[in-house]
Amino acid sequence: MKPPRVLIIAGSDSGGGAGIQADIKTVTMLGGHAMTAITAITAQNTLGVQAIMPVPAEMVVAQMDSVMSDIGVDAVKIGMIGSAATAHAVADRLEQLAVPVVFDPVMVATSGSILADAETIAAFERLMRLASVVTPNIPELEALGGEEAVLSHGCHLVAKGGHAEGNWIVDRLLSPSGPLRHVEAKRFETDSTHGTGCTLASALACGLGAGLPIERAFVQAIRFVRIAIIEAPGLGQGNGPLGHQFVTDFQDDDEDD
Repeated sequence: MKPPRVLIIAGSDSGGGAGIQADIKTVTMLGGHAMTAITAITAQNTLGVQAIMPVPAEMVVAQMDSVMSDIGVDAVKIGMIGSAATAHAVADRLEQLAVPVVFDPVMVATSGSILADAETIAAFERLMRLASVVTPNIPELEALGGEEAVLSHGCHLVAKGGHAEGNWIVDRLLSPSGPLRHVEAKRFETDSTHGTGCTLASALACGLGAGLPIERAFVQAIRFVRIAIIEAPGLGQGNGPLGHQFVTDFQDDDEDD
């Protein structure tokens, strides 16, 4: 069997914890083939983001065209988009595809660094209309106008609970017609959470690209993230990276939440 071909449109994390680096590791561990269109280069580590250099929109599109014209695509994951111009250029290309699109509307890094300005966030409207599923955290969901505002674009929504208070995390999968599934699990007391959002979105895209129903892809993605947190190697002085390379038992038997 050929692996699902996942095109990742996102920024590079020099520390290897989030962004393209986390996406590639996730897709690889899930048995997919990761392809990339890098939207920005960042200088960052577990303590924060020190510098950002956006990649010109035309170069982002050139990367997309290169892999789509030769290798093909089964699913797309969008992370840090870089600029409003890039968001619109990416949308122009995605309108030509008929594959699942997972959009993680990255606005702020785990360290608190701003990764999207107001104009770029406004351009997210177009990407949400093209997305199969949008995966914001709680602050991002609020910035997008809330659950009803996101679902009004016709996409599914993964409403993540990691930023909520309490000892338990509830992640919910919603469709435009109502709730589909939720996973409730105990919160881990750890600082090794850098790249959890990127990892979840990429795992979801890989599952959808492999032909899994969205509910199974959702549960599998959450399971992958939780195991990767448990297996985190404890690197760096701040918010450390996950242990993607140590995740093995991620399969969903679709029987437990």
